[in-house]
Amino acid sequence: MDTDKIIQDLNRRFAAPLPEFYQRRIIFWYDEDKEFEDKLDEIVLENAKVITLTGNNAFSMKKLLSVDDLTTNYLVYSPLVYDHPEDNWLLDVELYSEEFRADLISIWMDEMGIVSNPSMRKLVKHYRTYFKAIDRREKIIRQNKIPAIPSQLHMAVMAAICGLKDAQSNIILRSVFKAGLELDNNAVYQDFLKYQANEVFWAMVRQRYGFTEEEPDLGRLAIHLLLTAATRTMQQEYLAGLDSFISMPHQAYCYEFISEWLYSKDIQQLYDVARYVEDETHLYQRFEKLTVDDLAGTECFPCINEVILTKLMTEISDHIIDVDTITETVEKRRTCAWYEPFENFYDGLMQVANMQNFFKEHSAGFHTAEAKDIWKKYTENYYQMDTYYRLFHLSFQKSLETSNILLDDLFKHVVDKVEGLYKNWFLRELGNNWSDVSADELKNYGKILEIPQQEEFYRSHIETSENKVFVIISDAMRYEVAATMADQLQRETQSKVSLSSMQSIFPCITKFGMAALLPHKELTVEVRNDILTVLADGQSTANTYYRDKVLKSEDPASVALKYNDIIAMKRAERSALVKGMNVVCIYHDTIDEASHTSDTAVFSACDKAISELKNLVRIIVNEFGGTNILITADHGFLYTYSPLKEEDKVAKRGFFDVDAVNSDVIKKESNRRCVEYGRRYAILQKDVQPDYLMPVKFLDGNTEFDGFAPRENIRIKMNGGGMNFVHGGISLQEMVVPVIEYHYLRNDSMEYKRNKQKYDTKPVTVNLLSANRKISNMIFSLNFYQKDAVSANREAATYQVYFTDESGKQISDVQKIIADKTSDNGAERTFRCQFNLKSLKYCNTATYYLVIADEQGLQMPQREPFQIDIAFAVDEFDFFS
Repeated sequence: MDTDKIIQDLNRRFAAPLPEFYQRRIIFWYDEDKEFEDKLDEIVLENAKVITLTGNNAFSMKKLLSVDDLTTNYLVYSPLVYDHPEDNWLLDVELYSEEFRADLISIWMDEMGIVSNPSMRKLVKHYRTYFKAIDRREKIIRQNKIPAIPSQLHMAVMAAICGLKDAQSNIILRSVFKAGLELDNNAVYQDFLKYQANEVFWAMVRQRYGFTEEEPDLGRLAIHLLLTAATRTMQQEYLAGLDSFISMPHQAYCYEFISEWLYSKDIQQLYDVARYVEDETHLYQRFEKLTVDDLAGTECFPCINEVILTKLMTEISDHIIDVDTITETVEKRRTCAWYEPFENFYDGLMQVANMQNFFKEHSAGFHTAEAKDIWKKYTENYYQMDTYYRLFHLSFQKSLETSNILLDDLFKHVVDKVEGLYKNWFLRELGNNWSDVSADELKNYGKILEIPQQEEFYRSHIETSENKVFVIISDAMRYEVAATMADQLQRETQSKVSLSSMQSIFPCITKFGMAALLPHKELTVEVRNDILTVLADGQSTANTYYRDKVLKSEDPASVALKYNDIIAMKRAERSALVKGMNVVCIYHDTIDEASHTSDTAVFSACDKAISELKNLVRIIVNEFGGTNILITADHGFLYTYSPLKEEDKVAKRGFFDVDAVNSDVIKKESNRRCVEYGRRYAILQKDVQPDYLMPVKFLDGNTEFDGFAPRENIRIKMNGGGMNFVHGGISLQEMVVPVIEYHYLRNDSMEYKRNKQKYDTKPVTVNLLSANRKISNMIFSLNFYQKDAVSANREAATYQVYFTDESGKQISDVQKIIADKTSDNGAERTFRCQFNLKSLKYCNTATYYLVIADEQGLQMPQREPFQIDIAFAVDEFDFFS
């Protein structure tokens, strides 16, 4: 500041009105660095005298100001610094006087709102290089808290260099790590060096986290932090030999640092740091020697997932499938950090556990005496094995998209065991029982007695309806897929949803199934251009155009549409197509179409189909005003992943032997005998008796042809691919056709008003089970329970659970509860969570709160009051004293 500006400011201040009861104004001009000592002669004021403290004239100056002259205004120039307040003879005068500073440091401190005292001035001088730029000073001003003591100023400068508004040690350290472990290439650390903050950074690290190595090294600091944090949830003996990296007195602070990072948006950077630590300390090899239970509760290191999964997969490969261990381990790990990169493996193992549990429940095999009883058991229970198998393979296919060198081959060994359980046990045993007990009825009637038939669908579901009906027919949507969708529709929409079944017409292929769903008195077949054509009352049913004609012949106010067509239309266009119609049939083809591309795409296509059909239901309800929707299929399908062996196939002997002898005569004879065949069925001329195939009465015997099908899950040999995904046969997976009856409930409907609680879907809630509301340890556990089971109108929810103080500031780590239990037994819907309080000072008379917050934020958080009474307390650290 130049002299003229100083004189101007001082004249202005001396001219200002005096405070009440004051007779004059004394201003002390502090200039510890003596920047203006040689310019004092230039300072001439309008209404005040200038005097100077020299260090030897304190008595005379005090006498002048306190006795000799009590009316004159004075500017007292003070270039002195006192080590102790009692050394300052004019302290009493200073206390009732005003202060003035004109040096650069003082101006900066005043600009930033920093209190002016010797210790703070000394520190501002230390960071003079940093404070030279106004934009850097503004970073201090914009911080959440203006520093009041030297330790806070140190922290504020480091935070500002990191670009932070909150000068907290954990966040500062995280910012340094995010810039990389190589100090020479770490931009943040290089700025620490540039602005002389490097030594205080290591002082902070030493005091708070216990890292005492003399040589600065972020890599070794990372090892120290992660290993010390790991001892919070893992016995220290498991890390024997790495003790030099561990500081048990600083365990709480290291764990707090890692825990906050784990649940921040910067978790990917921690992943990279943790992988570095694993490699440097050979943790994978160390953890291999521990049990799954030893590892399941620790989440600091990603490799723990790899070790756990390796152990579980190896056991499965060795024919050891411990359902309880797998279930409990997945339950623990899915609430941990790093779960997502390994989610597909864990989900797959969970389905293995479900399949093994099913196997244990039915280990005696399947020995039902009547076909209708097996049908009932399949639609109520057995179909779940198909779902487990589908979900396993969905997880397996997803795992192939994100390779893990340690787990990929092991997971493929698990696939072999899954194939054994599903194909060699479930399909074979159930298929054998089904083939035996259904053989006579299929031979004599072509159907299972007392089971609803696909041919009756129009008469029983559409013809009898008094209201407008929308019918969605999804090609190859088998029963278990429909069961999943029905469950989702019930939970996600305000509706009444029921799932039933009917038997597909034989053979279970598209042209027959689609025809059977249309209105007709009789289905017949004709061979046209060497192709078997299905007719409904003499009309073709080959595609949507012909099906539309058949529908209109029954009810002119009917229309047949394709899903792909209407989904691409504008709202007004598709609404116009259904306006005034009584029956709207929408044909959807995602699953069967995917099989033409690749067999392995079928299960992912099932998921896609569910999503598309739910969306179509929303369109029908919201745009078309539909309330009655039927969702069904033309047939199901049979799918196995593993390549088929010779014993899984049957030759075409007896009805098509052109492959045996390449003779035109034999070829013509074979063509004459065999009208049509596929992997799972054959339509032959009457009186042909093929080897190893079961007879199935074809179209009530009113044709010149007979039907045949392989037993169990056997395929008929054919050239070309497509052996794994098949349909057309008599397995339950192919023949059980779903019928979902969906009734949307408007708010003003009587059904909804009477049963609002039944139809309103809400997330399940989680409540605190533990009765004690007093905490006396930094580490403690609490029990929680899921109030309702996940069901038709209660959907799963994920909750974050943590503690806060009265102002809402988080004081503990965060625990996750995935509330998706379906058991009706309340004891099986409990959760136990371990909490770690942050190292803060707690008051035993204050109220703290346990917060149970819905992760999606759709519900108001629950708050349970607690008292914390812990003798160990930590005030704010002064890292640099």
